[in-house]
Amino acid sequence: MTDATVTPRAANVAEIEADRAALDASIAEFTQQNSDYYTQAFHKIQESTSAYTFTFNLAAALLGPIWSAARGLWGGFWGFLILEIIAWVQIGRGSWGELGADLLARAATQEETARERLQQAAEAVAAGEDGTRLETLGNNLLNAAALSRERAAELAAESTQILIVGIVLLVLIRLAQGLWANNALEKKYEEWRIEPDRVQAGWSNRNMIWGIVLAFIIAPLTVYRFTVEDVTDLLTEFPANPDIYGNTARWLEDVIDAAAAGGAGMFDGIVFGVRRVLDAISLALIGTPWPVVMSVILVVAWRSAGPRVAIFTAAALAYIAFLGYWEIAMETVALVGAAVVLCVIIGIPLGIWFGKSERAYRIAEPVLDLMQTLPAFVYLIPIIAFFGTGNPPGILATIIFGMPPVIRLTALGMRGVPESIKEAASAFGASNWQILRDVELPLARPSIMTGVNQTILMCLSMVVIISLIGGGGLGQTILEALQFAAKGPGLLGGFAILFVAMVIDRIVQGAFRRKDMKEH
Repeated sequence: MTDATVTPRAANVAEIEADRAALDASIAEFTQQNSDYYTQAFHKIQESTSAYTFTFNLAAALLGPIWSAARGLWGGFWGFLILEIIAWVQIGRGSWGELGADLLARAATQEETARERLQQAAEAVAAGEDGTRLETLGNNLLNAAALSRERAAELAAESTQILIVGIVLLVLIRLAQGLWANNALEKKYEEWRIEPDRVQAGWSNRNMIWGIVLAFIIAPLTVYRFTVEDVTDLLTEFPANPDIYGNTARWLEDVIDAAAAGGAGMFDGIVFGVRRVLDAISLALIGTPWPVVMSVILVVAWRSAGPRVAIFTAAALAYIAFLGYWEIAMETVALVGAAVVLCVIIGIPLGIWFGKSERAYRIAEPVLDLMQTLPAFVYLIPIIAFFGTGNPPGILATIIFGMPPVIRLTALGMRGVPESIKEAASAFGASNWQILRDVELPLARPSIMTGVNQTILMCLSMVVIISLIGGGGLGQTILEALQFAAKGPGLLGGFAILFVAMVIDRIVQGAFRRKDMKEH
């Protein structure tokens, strides 16, 4: 009976010791250097239940950011390097920094000017004129110079205090690094156990060299810049050559002019096509009697999004109509509608293609990033050069700005369709076109409609900007209000644009929600 009770206990002890030995071997494999110390430190951290465990790493405290670089803790490297640079700046200011040098230079200038004024006063008195004003001015300048020298002397006396503050700060930062190091390295060890191929283990001499190089490039130059009075212009101003800018600008102008002349026929054709679409939408919205257009909009809002949206739409249209914005508001809707139609016609097929072809999406992604990150005003420069001014070029600028969301979200929706569903449809004999039409597009529709909604809103946001190149609509009203600082008309026009955007957004979102509710 004794053997029966002792044997399992001995087995458990053996298993615990084996697990402990495996863990120690793992820590030694990760740390590679000074593994006994890190094994004890990591065990202490792992056995603690608090968020932070008190341990001190002497090597990290002595080497500072270089230790973090060698261990691959680059976040700690940059953070502590910046803090140490601040401390070294204080040490430099207290040691060799010329505190009050600017005040001494100002005092010398004031004294020189004072001597000139006193000399002029003496000459005026010698000539029998009144030199009181010049003498008073000279004495005031001498008093100001004396105050400047006094303040410079006070700053120079503070150099010892600044030096002590810098040294204390540096010591505290190094102590903080020592207290931080083991906990940070243990977290990295946990990440290494999960992904050993991704996380660096051990001490990297290459990283240490990189850390030393970066520290000696950044720290001395920064300390020199903030501790020396007469800093060389090479550190404060980049040695740019103005000729490079001029030659590059002229080359770009020549290239754009040549491209505009060579592709004049193609650009005119694009403008013609966009103008046809715009004219058709404008005829429907502006040429049709306003009661008809208003009734159709209210019915569409009611049927698509329900009575609440219809009531809000009626209030918004009443605001627009009673303030005399009806025609230009419909022109704005025509501009946005033409841009959105073209964005959808071009963007959704591109999004489907990019969703199915990873290579095509990788090629197009930098272009989409450029279209979304380039400031909207920058679009107007090549648009004017190639297409001129007016509403059609404004629509083209709006298309460039508003198309990326519908492309990206369509591609995202297509990639989100489960492969198992497509395989099941293919197994039942569906063709590729049937899979696309009956499986992929319905499942990707929420993402596609979100992209369409974002495109509508982004196109509306360009209404004011395209007025800068001759675009009409409510944007022209805002531009005129800005030019003449007309606060009232500007705010009224801005609210009109807001209501147009909200009406379109509510109708599209409401139609999407109602369709989902019917399907479910």
